[in-house]
Amino acid sequence: MPRRALILVEGHRSIGCLYVNAAKRIGLWPITLSADPTQYDYLAAKGIEAIRVDTTNLDALIRECDRLRETYEIAGITGFSGLDELVPAIVGKLCRHFDLPGPDPASIERCQDKFTQRQILAQAGVPVPAYRLAANATDVTSSAAEIGLPVIVKPAVGSGSSGVRLCRSADELAEHTSYLLGEKKTWRSSPRILVEEFAQGFHYSTEIMGNEAFGIAAVEFGIPPHFVSLEYTFPAALTGDEHRRITDVSLSCLRALGLGWGPTNIDVRWTKHGPVVIEVNPRLAGGTSPQLVQAACGVDLITEHIKLVIGGDWDLRKKHSRIATARILVPDRDGTLDSIDGERQAAAVPGVAEVKLYVVPKTPIIRKGDFRDAIGYVIAASPDLMQTQSVIRRAVDLIDWSITPFPTISQ
Repeated sequence: MPRRALILVEGHRSIGCLYVNAAKRIGLWPITLSADPTQYDYLAAKGIEAIRVDTTNLDALIRECDRLRETYEIAGITGFSGLDELVPAIVGKLCRHFDLPGPDPASIERCQDKFTQRQILAQAGVPVPAYRLAANATDVTSSAAEIGLPVIVKPAVGSGSSGVRLCRSADELAEHTSYLLGEKKTWRSSPRILVEEFAQGFHYSTEIMGNEAFGIAAVEFGIPPHFVSLEYTFPAALTGDEHRRITDVSLSCLRALGLGWGPTNIDVRWTKHGPVVIEVNPRLAGGTSPQLVQAACGVDLITEHIKLVIGGDWDLRKKHSRIATARILVPDRDGTLDSIDGERQAAAVPGVAEVKLYVVPKTPIIRKGDFRDAIGYVIAASPDLMQTQSVIRRAVDLIDWSITPFPTISQ
């Protein structure tokens, strides 16, 4: 009897290894298809079968899966964005081709372009920030003038806050526009830049599985102009009315975009007008979100997602009820990492669920102003928010690192 394989198209820095581990626990053989498998350290470290293939080429993926079917029974296919945001929709098409459970490719494509997503949500009456699409510097300037500074300027396609910046002045607007237009790798053809109103207020992230709003996390970011996540708390401290309104607006996004299969993550700001949708991501949130949910209520969202991918039923019943917080470790300067320690001491603090460091000494630190700035995290959980925050502070204080700035070139 052939071994049952789970095909993972591309990998993921923070949750790819969790998918591999979860697949093994339920008796599946994980195989990663990637344009560059070497970028995912956990594949070699765990001896995971990895195949180099153009993951933006549907025909190439079909050929590779046909070859694998000579040896394995393909139980399911899922994946991550990897180096290209087109991958999730291609994964959906791959599932359709092999008659396997998966998301609707058209719905995924509607979400991938943030301008298209905005249009659909606005037409459906979902509250979104004012927005404009720009193709050049002149368009960006006029769009910002129409909306009014400050504005958020970002690529229409992308993830992880890459290329996202708050522009509060004409100089900042010109500087970031020049940067984006100079990023050749960002544009598949002509530039598509989204200029949008800065929706001010507390930030929340709704976790949805299928058509069920599973929970809402509170998110805190670092100092603008960038949007680097520093802390997540699940579940968020909300009033009953706030929870209901955020849930309602999140579920309205599913209906508008034709989603409702598998996981969806929706970013919302609570403004003076109530909840405003910032972004809809038709996937499980990366970073610390799955571990945070598991620490808070005992549900392993990754395992439950895999069950759905292979045609099974998931179980979202909560095992316990705690308040979990994840603190993201972010350096305050560029340079060479001389040392980093305290991981074991932090993990030993009562109430700490997990400590993870992404870096080792001698690593060059070059901040990007997005998700890549994280060098690790700490997750803690307890029955009480204040207690959880106290545990987090104590654990984080035990982790220490030193960075020597890069030498300056003398004139």
